Amino acid sequence: MASWGQLGFQDAASPLMEQLIFFHDHAMVVLVLIVSMVTYGAMSLMTNTYKSRFTLEGQQIETIWTIAPALVLIVLALPSLRLLYLLDEVNACNLTIKSVGHQWYWSYEYSDFLNIEFDSYMVPTSDLSDGDFRLLEVDNRAVVPVGSDVRVLVTSADVIHSWTVPSLGVKADAVPGRLNQLSFYVKYPGVFYGQCSEICGANHSFMPIVVEAVDVEDFMNWVNSLVAA
Repeated sequence: MASWGQLGFQDAASPLMEQLIFFHDHAMVVLVLIVSMVTYGAMSLMTNTYKSRFTLEGQQIETIWTIAPALVLIVLALPSLRLLYLLDEVNACNLTIKSVGHQWYWSYEYSDFLNIEFDSYMVPTSDLSDGDFRLLEVDNRAVVPVGSDVRVLVTSADVIHSWTVPSLGVKADAVPGRLNQLSFYVKYPGVFYGQCSEICGANHSFMPIVVEAVDVEDFMNWVNSLVAA
């Protein structure tokens, strides 16, 4: 992350998040136009001196201000529905990871490989290295390959948690006794941070999620090192 990026969210790292940002910008343009028009109309009505004691109706303007908001809603709804469909779509994935929420840490299982399971705890502030992010670093990151469709099966061992990584545009509740799934595609190598976004107890804010995206070759080397261990 750039120095300015540390003040807010990370840049989009997946096509889903890019689409979410595009829709946000699209909606904001529409809202700014509406607010500008309404403000201009209100100021104009308050400052002009036009009077008409005999105006009882205005069918043309009433027709316009009924149809125009409906068209605006359609302009907002169609991209939104398309995006909702894309967010729920899970294609044939190259890698499946099972993420289990606990009070208060995450555990990961790579079911495509044998004996790859580990827990992911937040690194205490006293153990942080230079450049690490307080309350966001973990001792074991979830490593994924770049340029591959990754599916994450999310569940919980105790209470409801939520597996969320904003820069990847994914969020799913971890519910005990239930499997929820999400998928993402990482466009470039990097380290992407998230946190449990469900109020799951006293240490709710200390359940960070760290996804590290690496090249396929580096990913296989990481898998081999865990299998050999």
